[in-house]
Amino acid sequence: MRILNTSNSIANNYLAELRNVEVQTDRLRFRTNLQRLGTLMAYEISKSLAYKTTEIQTPLAKTSEQTISDSIALVSILRAAIPFMNGFLEVFDNAEVGFIGAWRKEETDNIEVALEYTAAPNINDKTLILIDPMLATGKSLVSSLNQILKHGTPSTIHLASVIAAPEGIEYLKNNIKVKHELWTWAVDEKLNDKSYIVPGLGDAGDLSFGSKL
Repeated sequence: MRILNTSNSIANNYLAELRNVEVQTDRLRFRTNLQRLGTLMAYEISKSLAYKTTEIQTPLAKTSEQTISDSIALVSILRAAIPFMNGFLEVFDNAEVGFIGAWRKEETDNIEVALEYTAAPNINDKTLILIDPMLATGKSLVSSLNQILKHGTPSTIHLASVIAAPEGIEYLKNNIKVKHELWTWAVDEKLNDKSYIVPGLGDAGDLSFGSKL
């Protein structure tokens, strides 16, 4: 697991604004900060990818650079992940993109997850990055990953979040049987009795796009 706010950077400013109730009223800024954190996390993930030597002809001479050899597939869990994923697309602009519609059934005593929409690219032998900004119980992420893996076998799996709860991290450890790497900007204290992350930042989907009906 990679916890990125353990090293100070400008990302801490963006995360602070995401959490701040006085700044959250500006939805454009909230979405922009999510996108910025996605861009910076994609850059960090890029350091772990495979590279190859690529020969280049400049106007003056031939040279070479180390360029990414992995093929990348990005899959976001709707709807809160859209701004976060846009940041990944700023970096991995040749990636294939998929979407999963997952939501909590909160009317039950135990948190359950419903999957109602899947549009997955070909993930065989690709680097899969599954994107969900809030890792709370972990059930949405596990259900979504299981659904994606019905469509193929990636070479590498990265799970990307902005904020994670210890309970969600533990759920991933106990329920994902394939090798993966979890990336998050921060690990918070706990889940409350409604399974929301504390201190967290609230509902990332509502803050990005407005309240659900």
